[in-house]
Amino acid sequence: MNSSSLMLRRFLCFNASTPSSSSILCFSSNKNRKPLVFLGSPQVSATVLDALLNASSAPDSVFEVAAIVTQPPSRKDRGKKVLPSPLAQHALDRGFPSDLIFTPARAGEDMFLSSLRALQPELCITAAYGNILPSKFLNIPTLGTVNIHPSLLPLYRGAAPVQRALQDGVKETGVSLAFTVRALDAGPVIASQRLDIDDQIKAPDLLALLFSEGSKLLIHQLPSIFDGSAKLKAQSQDDSKATLTPKISPEESWLSFDQEAVVQHNKVWSFLFLRFYYRVTTCNLYRFVHLQDGLKLELKL
Repeated sequence: MNSSSLMLRRFLCFNASTPSSSSILCFSSNKNRKPLVFLGSPQVSATVLDALLNASSAPDSVFEVAAIVTQPPSRKDRGKKVLPSPLAQHALDRGFPSDLIFTPARAGEDMFLSSLRALQPELCITAAYGNILPSKFLNIPTLGTVNIHPSLLPLYRGAAPVQRALQDGVKETGVSLAFTVRALDAGPVIASQRLDIDDQIKAPDLLALLFSEGSKLLIHQLPSIFDGSAKLKAQSQDDSKATLTPKISPEESWLSFDQEAVVQHNKVWSFLFLRFYYRVTTCNLYRFVHLQDGLKLELKL
């Protein structure tokens, strides 16, 4: 690989804290192993990365994590600091090389795609990456791109499958492994895992649980993905049964006590990632404040 290609790969370069000896893995390239690229951004995707790194470190592993793709650094702490995505920080803490962590603003950027092609990945894995993947990206990995989606596809396609499932009060959900196509979450499903929903579980906890189960499902299915049999057995989705899950808007978090109790219950548990919820009625202001140990109801007459 020439020096210009190496420079193109340096999208992210942060000083990582010194990782503990127990978390350091060997990231030297092994030509006998198939290169895999992982894409993710929030903390929940770190669970999947851990599973891949641990599996790739086994002596008999057929693959290596050749690179990580994540959202660009953003301002946090009220804009005072520019910090890497949670996944990028987790990877750095594990000792993953910073020059193999890509942070393109868009996955279709020419410089990024040039660097990706130079790695010659056989497979890409996505888990809550957060960017649309164009065709020119999807055409690069020879075995395709596989997504971990926290729903039982074709149900709850889109940006907020966990929150919408809780809002609907469903008793069962799950996680799916599916090949990525240009249409949103519409690719053939390799495998899925069902999970009963506790009516007291919060959306962040359910999301973490589903990605934990999804990482196990992925590791179990990787051999069939690499040998090509997964593509042969993958089932096309029935688009007539698909449901879409748009992002949660702040206005949706308003609560009114003239709604049924079950509606309010489902909203509270599904929207707990928001800081607070409020609704102005003709006589009262009702606000649920998200505290560290739960919720507090404030009423202002």
